[in-house]
Amino acid sequence: MKPDSMTPADPTEPPNPPLTPTARRRNRITAVIFLVVVWVLLWGTPSWATVISGLVVAAVLLAVFPLPPVTFAGRIHPLGVLRFLVRFFSDLVVASVQIAWMAMRPGHVPRSAIIAVQLRVNTDLNLTLTAEALSLVPGSLILEADRASGTLFIHVINLDSLAEVEKFRRGVLELEGRIIAAIGSPEEQRRIRENPPPPLDLEGVAA
Repeated sequence: MKPDSMTPADPTEPPNPPLTPTARRRNRITAVIFLVVVWVLLWGTPSWATVISGLVVAAVLLAVFPLPPVTFAGRIHPLGVLRFLVRFFSDLVVASVQIAWMAMRPGHVPRSAIIAVQLRVNTDLNLTLTAEALSLVPGSLILEADRASGTLFIHVINLDSLAEVEKFRRGVLELEGRIIAAIGSPEEQRRIRENPPPPLDLEGVAA
């Protein structure tokens, strides 16, 4: 499998400073609110039942997956949030149809892969939200998150070629870019602009 062609994170950058209990609670609340909003929009009917179930799902996701404490250094960008949600729902519908079709195909044995993707913005919040957004879309599941390098290890089903592997990796980086456009700081957005996903050639393989 070909390595990512993006520039790796600067090893001289200082690690994330430890959080105070107040900051940790505040940042957890930010992540929970984000996940609950996505959950309610998925159901399409705002109600106390969907809000409560969304809180349960968010709590389970943040407790079960081996993800680090989240930090929030950016601000909310309404247009970026809208673009993220529109694309997220589109990906959700497409992935659901693909999984349903795969399940109904007689004699088809889907192949799977474990793909490592190094994110360009190595912050706790970006690592958490990108991982959770991927886990909510059928067909992909986070196996591990390496906080030191900002790398997600993702189990993906129904990948039949190296081209599809590279296309999925590029999709993860594009998802990261949409999340940063929605809630990232100016510095985080600059990193995304300066390190775009590697281009794909006509056969879908990263150049």
